[in-house]
Parts: sequence; C-alpha cells; structure tokens
Amino acid sequence: MPSLNEEELFLPSTPGKFKDRSNTMHRQFHRCFASTSTLFLWALFLVALTASYLSFQSFVESGSRYLSSTWGGIQWEKQVRTSAQIHRANGFSVLVTGAAGFVGTHVSLALRKRGDGVVGLDNFNDYYDPSLKKARKSLLNARNIFIVEGDINDSPLLAKLFDVVAFTHVMHLAAQAGVRYAIENPHSYVHSNIAGLVALLEACTTANPQPSIVWASSSSVYGLNEKVPFSELDRTDQPASLYAATKKAGEEITHTYNHIYGLSITGLRFFTVYGPWGRPDMAYFSFTRNILQGKPITVYRGKNRVDLARDFTYIDDIVKGCVASLDTAKKSTGSGGKKRGPAQYRIFNLGNTSPVTVPMMVGILERQLKVKAKKKMVEMPGNGDVPFTHANISLARRELGYKPTTDLQTGLKKFVRWYLSYYGYSHGKSVK
Repeated sequence: MPSLNEEELFLPSTPGKFKDRSNTMHRQFHRCFASTSTLFLWALFLVALTASYLSFQSFVESGSRYLSSTWGGIQWEKQVRTSAQIHRANGFSVLVTGAAGFVGTHVSLALRKRGDGVVGLDNFNDYYDPSLKKARKSLLNARNIFIVEGDINDSPLLAKLFDVVAFTHVMHLAAQAGVRYAIENPHSYVHSNIAGLVALLEACTTANPQPSIVWASSSSVYGLNEKVPFSELDRTDQPASLYAATKKAGEEITHTYNHIYGLSITGLRFFTVYGPWGRPDMAYFSFTRNILQGKPITVYRGKNRVDLARDFTYIDDIVKGCVASLDTAKKSTGSGGKKRGPAQYRIFNLGNTSPVTVPMMVGILERQLKVKAKKKMVEMPGNGDVPFTHANISLARRELGYKPTTDLQTGLKKFVRWYLSYYGYSHGKSVK
C-alpha cells in the first residue's frame, strides 16, 4: 500500500467534499478514515499508546532514581530509627543537620553521651577537605550515630525523615561557612543559608509533632557595629559580608516562621569557634599547618595598623551552650501547619567574652608548636572581615546558665595536640 503524505492525512472526512481519483484500494482506505467514529477510535488508540509509553518511561526513571538514591528503603529506615532511639528518661530525639561538620560532630557526640537519640544529616560538600568530614563521620558511627548523606534542600528527604522519626528537636548547624569564600561563590550561601533554611522550616512546620528548633546564626550579623561588647539588643542591619547578610536573613526568616506557624526557635550567634576537629579554613588551623610546613602566614591588620581581635570560643563551651538551648527550648505551638498560640523565640550570643588579638594567638601557637612563624603583615582587604568581635554573654548566662571556662591558651594546647596526632606530626615534622 502506498504511504499517505501529510496533505492527504488532513483531507476533510465528510463525504462529497472532494473528488477521489485514486484506485480502488485508495478509495477503501479513505473510506476507513472517512468515518468520524473511526477517527475517534484511532485518536483514543494513539492517546493510550502515548500514555503507556510515558508511564513506562516514568517508571524506569523512578526506578533509576531509587536505585541510585543514597537514602530510602527498609534497611535505611531501620538505621534511622535505631539511631534516633532515646536511652534516658525524658530524653530527646534530635535531628542534627551539618552533623559531620565541626560543631555538629561535637554536639552530636555530647547528646549521644547523655542518652539522647541523634540522627545526623550532611551533604559532605567539598568547601574544605571532605576526608576530614568522613573521619568525623567515622567518629560518630563508632558511637552508633547514623549520618544520612543528603542536602537540606532535598524536601522529599526531609519529609521522609520526619515521617520515620517524630523528632522532638532539630539542631540546625548545616550552612555554607566562611566570610571570604562568599566573594568566590556567592550562590552557595543563598543555596545553603537561605533556601536550605526555608526547606528545613517548611518540613518542621508540617511535621507532627512540630519539633523545637535551635540553629546557628553568627556573630557576623553585628557587621560594622563599633559599640562593644556586642549585645543581642544591638542593631544588626549593617552586614559586612554576604555570609553575614545570609545569617541576618536567617534570623528574619526564622522569626517569620515562629510568628506564623508557632515554631519554637532559638538562634545562637557563635563567636569564632575553635578546637580539635576544627575547620581548615579558620585562621588558627591554617596558621598551624603553615607554621609546621615552614610556610609564611598572612596576618591582617586593621586601619592605622591596629591588630585584629577575635572573641575565640572553645568548642566545648559552644557545645554546652547548644545543649543548654535544647534543654530550655519550649515546645512548638503549631500543628498541621496551624499555630495554636505564641511560641518561644530567642537569640543568644555564645562567646568567650575575652577577645585576643591575632598576633597574640599566633604567639600561643608558636609556643605550643615550638616553631617560629614566618609572618607577613598585611592591611586587611575589603573582603568582609571585621576588625574585632566581642560578645556580651549576660543574656545566655542568665537564661541558659552559659559559662565559658576555657581560655585561648588552654584551648589551643588541646587543638595542637589533636592536630599533631591527626596529621601524623612528630616534633614539628611530618612522619607520613
């Protein structure tokens, strides 16, 4: 049978509207299509065929996603439930985001040690060496803390976690950290610190029961303030970096969700946290590495050659503040996304309230490492850094019983001991 061209296929179907000069076989073929009912049946057949194909394709794609997914399945759910089990009277079941991060690891270990259920979530990004995060994960796994590998922007994953476990609390520590990196990759800060926060709050809003939330803001929100020490009542509308701006945005966003949905929310403004298992992008960490390797370190100075100063806060003190915030957090007042009454909303400074200049910090490292640093003094560039930080912790002391006990010399001694052990140094030389 000869094939029909496009013009012939769209010929009118009503008899008598055109003259057919083709052979008998053609006339029979046209009669077959001349019927409206026949055309309708053909259309139904094509629609059904197309739908079947699309359904099959969707099934294949779904199966592929399921097979390649790092979460889901009976075994995965069992691991999540086991990790979330509470082993003390009146204990908590806590979802810790950024659990393989510096603060997240220490907080998770502290909660597990006292018998709380802990489930971690981390995307193991490569902002700094992922092998350090994997090592922290091994540390947590050894304490039977399960870390889900995933992103806080993954709404189906978050929904699944809250479906599997009725978390009483969320410790939200996942974020894109670092002030200077924002110049290189600004979108990562919006993705993690704003979009990711909203995704998590949405999941908490629809969870039943709604958890109480404690999350990490930053001392960076004080920005260009010159009044010291920084108080929670001070203005925070002058950010000096995109990182600071995203953390300030986070405070406004959490306030909105607290107001509309009744989520119990506590924000913690951390002041320069340091210690074992710390972040390699922090000055004290990179200074230690360069000093041991005989490389020069860059020490920034402010205007008029004024030394920069930081309110260095040891990790153990920060953990105490985080745990105390969980312990004093009141229950959320929403249910099914609807608010039943006013909910608790708090913001606290967590610092050491004893600022130390950067050159003084370098001097402590030199004594602990027994190596003289090769210093390169440079005026601070306009990259978002601020000249000083100093925390007023009177509110945290009163409401949380927060009391930092570790000075910088003691804390750096502990950090150096860990660093030498972890990276395999002996007497200032690598043994690798």
